[in-house]
Amino acid sequence: MPELKFHVGIIGAGLGGLAAAIGIARAGHNATIFEQAQQLGEVGAGIQIPPNSSRILKHFGLLEKIEAVSVRPSDFIIRSYRDGAVLNKLNMVPYAEERYGVPYLHIHRADYHKILVAESNRLGVKIELGSVVTGIDFETASIRMRDKPEFHADLILGADGLKSISRESLLGHSDPPHLTGDLAYRIVIKAEDMKKHPDLRDLAEKPAINYWMGPHGHVVCYLLQGGGLYNIVLICPDNLPEMLNTAKADVQEMREFFAQWDPKLKILLGMVQETTKWRLLNSEEMERWSHPSGKFALLGDACHATLPYLAQGAAQAVEDGAVIGALFDRIENQSQIADALTIYERLRKDRTTRVVKGSTALREIFHMVDGEHQQERDRQLTQHEPFEGYPNRWADPVFQPWLFGYDAFAEVEAAWNRYKQGTFPGTSGQFKSNL
Repeated sequence: MPELKFHVGIIGAGLGGLAAAIGIARAGHNATIFEQAQQLGEVGAGIQIPPNSSRILKHFGLLEKIEAVSVRPSDFIIRSYRDGAVLNKLNMVPYAEERYGVPYLHIHRADYHKILVAESNRLGVKIELGSVVTGIDFETASIRMRDKPEFHADLILGADGLKSISRESLLGHSDPPHLTGDLAYRIVIKAEDMKKHPDLRDLAEKPAINYWMGPHGHVVCYLLQGGGLYNIVLICPDNLPEMLNTAKADVQEMREFFAQWDPKLKILLGMVQETTKWRLLNSEEMERWSHPSGKFALLGDACHATLPYLAQGAAQAVEDGAVIGALFDRIENQSQIADALTIYERLRKDRTTRVVKGSTALREIFHMVDGEHQQERDRQLTQHEPFEGYPNRWADPVFQPWLFGYDAFAEVEAAWNRYKQGTFPGTSGQFKSNL
């Protein structure tokens, strides 16, 4: 019997597309990624790798490489915007590893991307740069590209992010990203420069993740690259012109928005020489992610873009890729690919929807104006043990294990067992390997 080997075409070389390619290649199949950029490299700065992602990286054999360029935050610290007073603290070291078996990490996005690219290359994944997709034929699983021959595969995955031609092709109409009303300033400064300021030394030396919550905005800060860099994300209302999603920022305007916040933040922002502001966009929930032909599916931001407030956007894309890879490790014949996509969507859609909605809801918690609701939020954080619905969502005793405890591979194993027994809903009955 000939070896079963499928070829999967993946549109987009972001973190989710790379995770899918790694999983598919590890399962013994061929993967080709088509990336429109002329050279690989991630823009942005810090990114968080929660336990639900670390678990996948460990399975891929990459956790040690990731940790070598990461920082383990000791605690989640939520602070008042006025004076930086600690409202709530959640331990991460040693808690994350003791509770979930893997760490919570902070990493520079470029370092993360570089490691996944290197592993993709090692596994024989082809990455075709400068590939501008102009169309997808869902019935024949083929991709049309500008100035390149048409590509044919057994399956096409659309992992081309928020501004996704794959999503628009599936929907059959234009679907630009949606405004959220927020923007982010993203800043990286040298920790050694912070240590020259006595008031900032504690932030620069202790690897914690610090959140300041205030009216209409919040701030997130943490160390990167072995503690050498300090990552700062400032969230405030969107005031960018309508057709502009990123722009060089007026540093003084940035400082003025946070002028009444914690004096430590004012010192920190006083060190910033230049920055860029990024409009925060997302997409509306789709009815389905896959095509009825059973030869195409979306993953990552292409189908469930989210606000970054739960720090789960990249993690959910990597989960998508891991689930697809694990399903391809079990497929026994070509007729099962369509059923695998049904299982994939059934496993992933409700979870990602809950994450997207939870991230949006967290804005209402973080951005409360001063008043009775803010005072009650702060009272709950300072005086109550965590309960379901707790304002610190990462400490919620129900939500946290649901979020961090997710095991993509165990989920696939259980789903595939149901499928092989003929009891997985929505599939077409191709579970018998001799069909």
